[in-house]
Amino acid sequence: MVPFGGWDMPVSYPAGILEEHRTVRTAVGLFDVSHMGEISLSGPRAAEAVQRLVTNAVGKLDDGAAMYTVMCADDGGIVDDCIVYRRAADDYLIVVNASNVVKDRAWMVERAGALATIVDESDATGLIAVQGPRAVALVARLAGRPLGDEVSAFRFARVDVAGIPCLVARTGYTGEDGFELACPEGSTRRLWDALLEAGATDGVRAIGLGARDTLRLEARLSLYGNDIDSTTTPLEAQLGWVVKFDAGDFIGRAALLAQRAEGLKRKLVGFIARGRGIPRHGYPILVEAGGAPVGAVTSGTTAPSLGVAVAMGYVPTALAEPGTMLVVDCRGKPVPVEIVKGPFYRRSASS
Repeated sequence: MVPFGGWDMPVSYPAGILEEHRTVRTAVGLFDVSHMGEISLSGPRAAEAVQRLVTNAVGKLDDGAAMYTVMCADDGGIVDDCIVYRRAADDYLIVVNASNVVKDRAWMVERAGALATIVDESDATGLIAVQGPRAVALVARLAGRPLGDEVSAFRFARVDVAGIPCLVARTGYTGEDGFELACPEGSTRRLWDALLEAGATDGVRAIGLGARDTLRLEARLSLYGNDIDSTTTPLEAQLGWVVKFDAGDFIGRAALLAQRAEGLKRKLVGFIARGRGIPRHGYPILVEAGGAPVGAVTSGTTAPSLGVAVAMGYVPTALAEPGTMLVVDCRGKPVPVEIVKGPFYRRSASS
């Protein structure tokens, strides 16, 4: 158990990180992510308030739709990355990172409190992620009906699961299919136990922070505090697809427009080690062994599904093209790395 975002969290359960990782890739894993924050914005101008705060196009959401996005400061730096859920035209839920809940709510109230009623629902909400190729079938059995068509990618619905009222969303942080189940806090343990019992024949396992990190890194999903933070912009972080400049006058828009016009000086890239060694957070990135650092690794580990070390880091834009060979200084050992495009791991069609 380790401190994480103000919570005590398991790094792993008895099976260990590698077995937990394999379980999510081949069967189904359960993640207790109740540490995540849930903040609601409601009222007649709620949509306007949310659009003021986030970079993606809130107006494209209908009831039951969700979207990934970021919130930016005036200078374009990322306040947090989050998922926005439209529960109704006048009721939105934003799920934020655990370590940022207090900061995010204060920032929302300061910048959009005049437009909507803003409530922190985190303490009243339990959240369990069910991820893996057998996840959809497991939740459907406990719901008593198929959910695949009703809850498609980045959609959600209110469904009773094991007799517990849940908001069931088709989102996740692993690169696998699955759901996230939000329920009343007092019902979380009962829902967790029901999922473990019903999933026994599927090979279900509880999954800790260690496998959560290796899974998300294989899928090349950014972690706030490592790969993105207040010193990085979504354009630099290769998240330009969630920045819709025509959506409205969101906070940070002017700064991001200026950065786009000027041209990016650096980009977040993914790379694979082509030698023995594991690039880890903070290790210098070099053009050649013995040279001056041109960047630093933000996240890195051995990818269990691939059998090679993978990592991410910011490098000058001129060095960011796929196929470019660089070097990471792994505690004095130069390890060659190759920049690659897209996720390191993609789930198979059969998943």
